[in-house]
Amino acid sequence: MNKTQFKSLLSLSNRLHKQKYPMLAIIGIIVLSLLLNNGGCVQKILFPTNPSSCEVLKIYDGDTMTLQCGSQKTKVRLYCIDTPEMKQKPWGIQARDHLRAITGKTVNLVEIDKDRYGRTVGEVYSGEINLNLAQVQAGKAAVYETYCKKPEYKAAEKPAQEAQLGIWSEPGLHQSPWEWRKQQRK
Repeated sequence: MNKTQFKSLLSLSNRLHKQKYPMLAIIGIIVLSLLLNNGGCVQKILFPTNPSSCEVLKIYDGDTMTLQCGSQKTKVRLYCIDTPEMKQKPWGIQARDHLRAITGKTVNLVEIDKDRYGRTVGEVYSGEINLNLAQVQAGKAAVYETYCKKPEYKAAEKPAQEAQLGIWSEPGLHQSPWEWRKQQRK
C-alpha cells in the first residue's frame, strides 16, 4: 500500500466514523481494502482516482450528463443511482430539473467504472456537493442496489422514503425505474 492509498484509507475510516458506522463495519472495510489492495472496482471505490475538473455541457436526465474534461467529451452515468425516465412524467422531469439546479458550470468527476454502453460511471461533485447522493437525499433518485457498493447511498435513501420526498410521495414504477424500463421492452 502506498502513501496515497494509506491516506485515502484513513480518510475513508474517518468519514465512516463521523457517519456513525459501527466500528466492526469500519474494520471490515479496512481489512477488505487491504486484502484487495490491487483489486479492480473495489479498489476504485475505496481509492478513487484524482477527480477530473470538467465543464458541464448537458444534463439529459436525473442521472446522465455530458462533461468536457480537458480535451475529451465524456458521457457520464451517475454511480449508485437510478432516476425515473423522462417519459415517466412528472418524475423524470423533476429529477432532471433538480440535478440542473444543484449543478454548477464546472464539476469534479471521480471515475469508478464504464457501463455496457461505454459511458463513464462516476460520482460527480459540484463544489462540496456529491450530486449523486444529493439526488437520493432529495427523493429524486432511487438507489440502484445492483450496481451500488457504497452504504451511504442506502443510508441516505431511507430518510427520503420516510419523509415521502419526491418519488417516494406516492407508490409507482417511478420508484424503481429499472422495472419500468423492463416493462417497456416487453
